Amino acid sequence: MKLKTYLVLGVIVLPFLFSCSKTKEAKPQRPNIVFIMSDDHAYQAISAYDNTLIETPNIDRIAKMGMLFTNASVTNSICAPSRATILTGKHSHINGKVDNHFPFDTTNVTFPQLLQDAGYQTAMFGKLHFGNNPKGFDQFKILPGQGKYYNPDFITKNEGNIQVEGYVTDIITDMTLDWLANERKADQPFMLMYLHKAPHREWLPAGRHVEEFTNRTFKEPATLFDDYSGRGRAAHEAEMNLLKDMHWAGDSKLRPEVLDELGIEPTSGWDKAAFEGEVGRMNPEQRAVWDKAYEKVIEDFKKAYPTMTDEDKMKWRYQRYMQDYLGTIKAVDENVGRVLDYLEANGLMENTIIVYTSDQGFYLGEHGWFDKRFVYNESFKTPLIMAWPGKTQAGVKSDAMVQNLDFAQTFLEAAGVDAPSDMQGESLLPLLTGEGEWTRDAVYYHYYEYPSVHMVKRHYAIITKDYKLVHYYFDVDEWELIDRKNDPYELKNVYDDPAYAEIRADLHKQLEDLREKYGDNSQISQRYIDEYLDYLQENNSYAGGKNTELLDKIFKNRKFSTEK
Repeated sequence: MKLKTYLVLGVIVLPFLFSCSKTKEAKPQRPNIVFIMSDDHAYQAISAYDNTLIETPNIDRIAKMGMLFTNASVTNSICAPSRATILTGKHSHINGKVDNHFPFDTTNVTFPQLLQDAGYQTAMFGKLHFGNNPKGFDQFKILPGQGKYYNPDFITKNEGNIQVEGYVTDIITDMTLDWLANERKADQPFMLMYLHKAPHREWLPAGRHVEEFTNRTFKEPATLFDDYSGRGRAAHEAEMNLLKDMHWAGDSKLRPEVLDELGIEPTSGWDKAAFEGEVGRMNPEQRAVWDKAYEKVIEDFKKAYPTMTDEDKMKWRYQRYMQDYLGTIKAVDENVGRVLDYLEANGLMENTIIVYTSDQGFYLGEHGWFDKRFVYNESFKTPLIMAWPGKTQAGVKSDAMVQNLDFAQTFLEAAGVDAPSDMQGESLLPLLTGEGEWTRDAVYYHYYEYPSVHMVKRHYAIITKDYKLVHYYFDVDEWELIDRKNDPYELKNVYDDPAYAEIRADLHKQLEDLREKYGDNSQISQRYIDEYLDYLQENNSYAGGKNTELLDKIFKNRKFSTEK
């Protein structure tokens, strides 16, 4: 071939090659996804939201890189149902996981399955809460049930059941980092679920934090001594009060023999067992650190107890609660920092969606409560911080009405995977990237687990930025209307206030529309009531509630209100 011919070919071929190269470079690269979730982590205990109680510099790093959502919420404020909603992108009444008792229906299609089918490498480490064999994961090591803080057991994909010595938050992070370093495939995008047990009850801090936090004092919430005078039976009858319902041994860490010495009746039959079930797992070295720090707490309490009023005891219970609860969060924040450091050091930040959230909110003494379940802010709202460097503007906030219902479709859209038509959420990408519109102005909530531990009544609700309209049903038929702007502590039910008549009527119409949109109705509610009562009666269980007179009445009369 002559030189002239080569030159002609070069003129034709080289631009084509450059064009192919440019096209290949311009093709969008599917993002990695790092989904970090803690259990019962209140937004009030993240300093990016509020630095009154604790500093969380590493979780705050995600907020500085991306977007902090101030109106993020859950569809059902209880652990396993929240996780089912996240995985399926469906409300509880559709995915079937309405409470912590019934098993998760494994015929549900989850977003990890869809990502795995689309070529993502998938892994899960930590607390799933339900199921021993999560679908859609190339690798997993998960805690059985609630898991333990010290020397925890794990169910694994490849190693069977194992026990690992150490502190659970550190161990889950070690497993996560080991997978990133040694099992992650560089030629595949990955989806990693990094799921902490902490700060779930019974709140055992790592040994390195025990002395620090048992010596700290925390600001009391304004509603610590709420008497519920502005609300109905649901708030009055709930069993979540720090003084009346929190365990003296299991929660406040008074050893069982101390209760006997002081003549303190255990809060429930589970009180002393809860202490032994957690503290009893420690090895001698761990227990020595624990006993040294808590001995002073116990001795100070023994001296003060004979003259303590109920108000004094309530204040003491609050401090004990915060010391342990926040102490567990200290380790979470440290370990989130370890994962962020790894991502930065290994060039994985640039095209990775990073999420920090909780399976719901939690009461930190507000209304005198601990736990969650209610549609009031502290449990209904959940922390949500998302960063996608290069896509999300750094350090911004959004007050959009978003829910855990939306994660599945968000991740699928980001990965270029079509979401099933029966998913009920909305992709958050318009909010994260600023491209497209977000139109949702109200969300739907439905809580089911009653009668049960904490005795929070069944209720459903519509929530906008300005109002909440709530229907409590089953053994009551009561409505609440909360003015979120003018009553930020949610202390007054204005449902019967004539000044709110027009607002009330409009919210009722919107609530009916939402229930129709999401396929919820009174017949479904009644079916779940019947199934739940059958389950309790078959197991000869009253599900943990302490009010035996009320429980007897419930079981004698199975005809309940599901809709006014």
